[in-house]
Amino acid sequence: MSPLKITTRDATTGPVLEIIGELDYQHAAELTDLLATITLDPGQRLVLDLARMEFCDSSGISALIAARNLAHAARADVALAAVPAHTLRVLRVVGLDQIFPLHPDSDAATRL
Repeated sequence: MSPLKITTRDATTGPVLEIIGELDYQHAAELTDLLATITLDPGQRLVLDLARMEFCDSSGISALIAARNLAHAARADVALAAVPAHTLRVLRVVGLDQIFPLHPDSDAATRL
C-alpha cells in the first residue's frame, strides 16, 4: 500500500490538490481534514488532480463528494483532473461522472 500524500498549490482559478497514493478507508480522512482548512471564494474552482492516485475505495469516493459539497457551500466549483481509469469506471457506474466536471489534466481544469 502507498501512503496518501496530498500537495496543494494555488492556480488562477483556485486551489489545486494533488492526490498521490491510495485514497482509501485508512487515508480518506486526511483529505477530509485538509478540506476543512481550505477557504474557497465564490466563483473559484477547487481542482482535485488524481493523476497519481493509485487506488480509491468507497471512503475515497465519499471524500471526493465532501470536496464537492465544500465547494458548493462556498458557491465555488469543483473539478476532477486526470482521473485514473479504474476510478473513472466507478464514477461512471454510480453516476458521479455526471456530477463532477472531468478534465484530462490539471492544466485543462485550471484554464479560465
